[in-house]
Order: sequence, then structure tokens, then C-alpha cells
Amino acid sequence: MTTVDSPAAGGIASALRRLYFVRFGFAIVWAALLFTTKADLGPLGITLVIIYPLFDVAAAIVDSRSSRATGSARGLYVNIGISLLAAIGLAITSASGVPGVLRVWGAWAIVAGLVQLIVAIGRRKMGGQWPMILSGGLSVLVGGSFIAGASAANPTLTNVAGYAVLGGIFFLVSAIRLGRAAKGN
Repeated sequence: MTTVDSPAAGGIASALRRLYFVRFGFAIVWAALLFTTKADLGPLGITLVIIYPLFDVAAAIVDSRSSRATGSARGLYVNIGISLLAAIGLAITSASGVPGVLRVWGAWAIVAGLVQLIVAIGRRKMGGQWPMILSGGLSVLVGGSFIAGASAANPTLTNVAGYAVLGGIFFLVSAIRLGRAAKGN
């Protein structure tokens, strides 16, 4: 395992660790709430699908502020724009039903996954980034399955909740690994 090699990288590792724990908690709570809606696109379901990319925007802003010293913020700015567009797209398509939401969510998962993959590869020397690399790659694949699933006879948002849980687990593992990397273990 590689470790943090500079004070700036050590500071970002600590900040990322805290952020990743928050992202894990958010993903688990969000998924549980989406499961309680039975993946219905009523008012709560619509609110939840819009809040998720908006939370991603907030997380990317926090991440970019702590990443300026290491130069890895550019991809995060791209992610902010992509996630804002996703939230707007989800707000618009939620009126047309689950298939539209799945298509927008899938496109967002593909593009955001690519960005996550690129950012994590750039950060791999600080340690704790392999879960983020895997998560980004998996997001690209799963995004395609959401788009394909939109054409099913009875498309559902249940898989979106599962996607959030899996992403949250990747954030948790990365947070734990970042703690070890910062300690030099």
C-alpha cells in the first residue's frame, strides 16, 4: 500500500477520510429512504432522486476545496457540473416516470464514474484510492445497465438504491484505507 508522501497530501487524505465517512452515511440513509418509498416516484421518491446528485455536488465542492493544493480539483469541477445537470435532468424526467429517471441516472452514473476513475487514478499515490478506482469503473458499467433497464416491462428504482449502498461501501473502505495510509501503516 502506498502512503501519503507530502504534508499537503496528508491534509487532503485526512479531509477525504472525513468526507468519505459522511458520503457512506448519506448513501446508506438515502438508500433506506428510497427503499421505504418502494421505489415509487411520488413526492418523496422524486425528492430523493434529485437530492442524491445535489449531495454529490456538495461533496465535490468540499473535496475540491481541500484538493487545491494537490492539483486534483479540475476533475471535481467537472463532476460538479455533471451532477448539477443530472439533478436538473432528474427533476424534469421524473414527471415522465421511472424509465426517464433511469436513463438520466444511468447517463450520470457513466460520466460521473469516468470522472471518479480519473480523479482516483491521479490520487492513487496518497493511498486508499483503489476502492474509488473500482467504484468509478463499476459506476460506468452499472450506468449502462440502468439505461438498458429503463426499457424493461416494469422498470424500478430499487437497483438505484442498491447502487447507492454499494457506492457507500466503497467510500467506507476508502476512508478506512486512507486512515491507514495517513498513519504510514
